[in-house]
Amino acid sequence: MKLKHLTFTALFAATLAAAPAMAAEVTIAKQTVNEALRAKLPEEIRKAGSITSVNNGSFPPYEIVTGNTEMQGASADLTKAVGELWGVEIKHATVSGLPALLSGINSGRYQFAMGPVGDYPSRQGANDFVDYVQEFVVFAVQKGNPKGITSLDNTCGSRIAVMAGGSAEKVIKEQAEKCTKDGKAAIEVQSFTDQPTSILAVRSKRSDAFFSSQAPLIYFVEQANGQLELTGTGLKNGFDDIFQGAVVAKGSPLGGIFLESIKTLMDNGTYAAILKKWGLEKNMLKEPGINLAGKAAK
Repeated sequence: MKLKHLTFTALFAATLAAAPAMAAEVTIAKQTVNEALRAKLPEEIRKAGSITSVNNGSFPPYEIVTGNTEMQGASADLTKAVGELWGVEIKHATVSGLPALLSGINSGRYQFAMGPVGDYPSRQGANDFVDYVQEFVVFAVQKGNPKGITSLDNTCGSRIAVMAGGSAEKVIKEQAEKCTKDGKAAIEVQSFTDQPTSILAVRSKRSDAFFSSQAPLIYFVEQANGQLELTGTGLKNGFDDIFQGAVVAKGSPLGGIFLESIKTLMDNGTYAAILKKWGLEKNMLKEPGINLAGKAAK
């Protein structure tokens, strides 16, 4: 079904306008400056009094981007708390797509991304991941699941939306090759640069499903006025244990500082308060870690 551009744009705007509704009424305590953490920051950051976090658009309920420098969501709340611990202002910048985000960090244009971004061994060669949540990958489909998609195994012959450059894109492309090799109907892989556009493709019936992280898909399903549902939950769907977190350049001193900062927020209850505020209790880790992908979960 092809929608007129105005209708699609209106749906896109409506989705973002409704975004903050999922947050519970929770007061997040302001952090006092942790002088030990602040002393570990690179001198140029302490002198500047600010640092820039990069994102690649809305990834609710973690990142809800309402402008080039404005952001809401669990990651925004965590970023604010970290900035308070460090005694610096953390600003936000938006780029188009995950590859641009990672290359921006690797080039030094941006110091970090709060994400969370998926931590995979293939990405650890160029970046370090300070993992603070665990995630699952599932499908958002039209209400009633007309294509009968219940797992990765029965996606042949479907139009599957994914985030361009993300891990789900890689997995669904591998599944598409398997479908063809097995003589089954091909998968039409539809890659989009952001989450709202991907989910709206399903709502407008341009895609049969959106294959992505469970937390944002739960969020979008709740915002869809009964038009969508989740499927494929509780299954591996082509993935091992998935950890997600903040991203820094490989070997950056910010990695260790972030790890200590997240531990501090866990110890004082702020981490749990923020994730519960945004309905992310099932995604919490008992302890953060660096580059947990491929390691045993703690």
